[in-house]
Amino acid sequence: MEQEKDSKDDVFFEDIVKKTKTGITFPKSLREELFEEDQEVFFKLIVPQEKDKIILKILTQEQAKLLSEKVGAQKPRVSSPKQQKKGDTVNKAHSLAPSWGEYFIYDFEAKDKVQPILESAFYKFAEKPPYLEDAMGRVKYTLISFLSSTKTENAKLYLSVVKFLIDIVEKFDLPNLIEWIYDKIVPNIESKFLYELSLLELVEISLKTKRFQKSEIFIKEIMTNIDGYPRSELYNIMNSFKQLIKKIRDVELSENISNYIKDKLIEYENSFEDVDYKIQIIELLEELKFIEVAYNLAKDIQIKLPPESIKIEEVRKLLRRLKEKPLS
Repeated sequence: MEQEKDSKDDVFFEDIVKKTKTGITFPKSLREELFEEDQEVFFKLIVPQEKDKIILKILTQEQAKLLSEKVGAQKPRVSSPKQQKKGDTVNKAHSLAPSWGEYFIYDFEAKDKVQPILESAFYKFAEKPPYLEDAMGRVKYTLISFLSSTKTENAKLYLSVVKFLIDIVEKFDLPNLIEWIYDKIVPNIESKFLYELSLLELVEISLKTKRFQKSEIFIKEIMTNIDGYPRSELYNIMNSFKQLIKKIRDVELSENISNYIKDKLIEYENSFEDVDYKIQIIELLEELKFIEVAYNLAKDIQIKLPPESIKIEEVRKLLRRLKEKPLS
């Protein structure tokens, strides 16, 4: 009896909780006592062989990172979709599966550790209704636990998770994740190129899900990123413009954002000395159906070119093609 009394004296909090369909929730009074509202909290979760208890040990972020490096190669011990009970409602009807080739377009050191965790998250998103808290917990664990000291490695990890979540948005109709990706992942990408790729992915999924205001925010962010290139890096500037136009050329944008893009292209065309790059800008305006603007810029190039220029015939062909196109 005395031993039982001593163990009782060690108890800070005691209550009865019940597992529901969405999981187990800490009592509100305990949450208020232990955790700050906006604080991310990490736990080490242990289930002994007897399976008669669940032990959660609170960890600091640094402790969680160190522990994950030790055991991170192990997939969380959860039932796979094939092992779930007959009554479980995983979305098997569509036979959906992760598209690894689309997520991991750049190899990075922790890829083999990240993949099984994202796979387990995928099937939590796939359940009906989706286990969002559980799935996002796994995604957050991935974003924190497999960071390295190398910015490029981290940028590749972030991009892979961005592409994974965008696929989740599309496959399971979860457009609210778009804002979370933009707020929580994209700002951490310390590579201009991969940062821009992430924004391009967000532009595309926003247009697909008809989040047009969001897409405009992302487009302007891309333009800001392009403006950050030195004007000597013409190849990078043009590649960025081309990738953006490829995403938006078949979509009807608002007049405001269309004119914004048009004005940016004209600004760059005017600043270029190289005729090849000027022509490429004009062709992008043509793709966006700004035919009259494109024609006038091409005409201006023709007037300024010396008669012996090897570019004369190329510009003439461009003018003839533009002249035959209807004005938008």
